[in-house]
Amino acid sequence: MEKKKRQIVSINSKYNGSLTREQFLFHEMRITAKLLNDGLTDEEAINKIIADNLFQYPTERQIKNLARVCINRLNSLGDKTLVSAIATQSSEVAKQICLYSMMKYNRLVWDFMITVVGDKFKQQNLSFSKIDVNAFFMRLQEQDDNVSTWAESTVKKIKQVLVRILVENNYLDNTKSDHLNPVLIYSILENSIRNNNDTAALSAFNCL
Repeated sequence: MEKKKRQIVSINSKYNGSLTREQFLFHEMRITAKLLNDGLTDEEAINKIIADNLFQYPTERQIKNLARVCINRLNSLGDKTLVSAIATQSSEVAKQICLYSMMKYNRLVWDFMITVVGDKFKQQNLSFSKIDVNAFFMRLQEQDDNVSTWAESTVKKIKQVLVRILVENNYLDNTKSDHLNPVLIYSILENSIRNNNDTAALSAFNCL
């Protein structure tokens, strides 16, 4: 019975290793959001990104795949106001909304930002190190059979991506930093999160 249960958990895993290739993609998200904000449909935006090589990648397949990721992340927001903000507001505001969209789209990022970063803010314990990231993955591997099968190289890459996300959003000064910066949430994002009853996400932005 236990073996069967564990197999079901693996099949229904909430996590995947897509971060190894998708990463934060702020530049790409900004471009895609501008196209949608200009009135293009999802498919029209993807076709334009490919035709004009707006992402400046070497292969059409890579461009198409990442354009689709950007579209999916933007759609996961469920709020055209936030898409418009990514397209038109300052980089700081846009990046914070992009981080939220990444959390909405990728359960691993969601759990990391809430259970690691959010808990740090709640406890007013701003220390941060590889130990925190390693402990997070140990928990995932214990809870999810799929994650426990990931290659060490995949886990290492995802850990690197998560830390770089924190650097890109000013949670960390650099990849070697040993403490989190007390970030402030922008009102446009806070209002949208509250309006969507998505308040569990607030702790990730030091909004307690």
